[in-house]
Amino acid sequence: MPKLLFDHTLDLLADPYRYIARQCRRRQVDGFQDRLLGRRTLCLTGARAAELFYDARYFERRGAAPEPLQATLFGKGALQGLDGHAHRIRKTLFMSMMGPASLASLASWLELGWTQCARQWPHHGRFSLYQAVQPVLARAACNWIGISVSDEMLPRCTRWLVSMYDDAASPGWRHLRARWSRHRAERWLTEVVRQARAKPATASPSWLTMFSLLEDEQGRLLSPRLAAVELLNVLRPLVAVAVFVVFAAHAMALRPQWRARLKDDDERMLDAFVQEVRRHYPFFPMAVARARRSFQWEGLQISKGQRAVLDLYGTNHDSRVWRHPELFQPERFLGQEPTAFQFIPQGGGQHLDGHRCPGEAPTVLIMKSAIRFLTWVEYSVPPQNLRIDLKRLPALPVGGMEIEQVHVALHERLVQVA
Repeated sequence: MPKLLFDHTLDLLADPYRYIARQCRRRQVDGFQDRLLGRRTLCLTGARAAELFYDARYFERRGAAPEPLQATLFGKGALQGLDGHAHRIRKTLFMSMMGPASLASLASWLELGWTQCARQWPHHGRFSLYQAVQPVLARAACNWIGISVSDEMLPRCTRWLVSMYDDAASPGWRHLRARWSRHRAERWLTEVVRQARAKPATASPSWLTMFSLLEDEQGRLLSPRLAAVELLNVLRPLVAVAVFVVFAAHAMALRPQWRARLKDDDERMLDAFVQEVRRHYPFFPMAVARARRSFQWEGLQISKGQRAVLDLYGTNHDSRVWRHPELFQPERFLGQEPTAFQFIPQGGGQHLDGHRCPGEAPTVLIMKSAIRFLTWVEYSVPPQNLRIDLKRLPALPVGGMEIEQVHVALHERLVQVA
């Protein structure tokens, strides 16, 4: 096997969403060997590569994520680093949260949040939509799983949850802030878990209670800290949907005709719009795994234990699957049902027994709820730089997607989420 002399971590960080796809196009391949973070790494893009990446015969998640991501984004010992039976046990609880009744409860909490925004936002002048949405999602997520957060605690809770994903991939003090936020949030929820375990059982336990009593594959109760880690893997991703909400507002700002179309409350068009936002805009750039065994693929020799990264953004913009992938065209989802490996904004494969993100259903629900709110109120988008900063992780508009002059024009229909 040829030795890779040069580490290209800095090249990846300079263009995290496009580096892998560009290298693959230049070489006319779906995968190549590289050196990233000092380790030989298999870089993959496209639907065929995604199908390989999510094949449990070839790849596993145990020990795959770099320590900086474990210490900030995922949490050590979390679902994302499990495989096989242990993974299925925890994944079952996550997926049990995605039933119609549970999601209807989340929708109700979001409705309350948007109602409060309707009262407050008209008095805010010019403000960042990204920052304004975060506490709404944080409170709704906490209420949904059964955690009561006071008005005094909400800003701190929101800052911790945001920092864990917004600062995780940044160098220097921002990354340290993400680690500190993870530490504080785990301490907070560890105590919440202990209190939940001390309470007598009820006929209708909350998600907090169920996560507090979560067991491992040997039937042993998880430590309070590890239960707190998994609770954060519900809360943090839901707050991170603020990124998608900003992108939805960005799409409507650049394409006012879609804002007008979405006001008609056509569920089919709304669903297509949401899916195209998830496909077109950058969320997280890649997923990480490691080879379960040595094997060959497309002329490449992959060694057991070797790290692999799958290009999510590039796969969602693969011209072999998506016609004119650079264009924002929600209509493409009206007549096309992509496979589980072609459309992977939050990972690929199957939800129940694979590593596809269990939070896709609440992500779509939150986005639809937010879009309805943003189309039922009037606001202006002041002059600003709306270019998407693809060097930022996660990417956002350079100008922050600020809005102003919010006016509640259709109060009687404001947040009918159902």
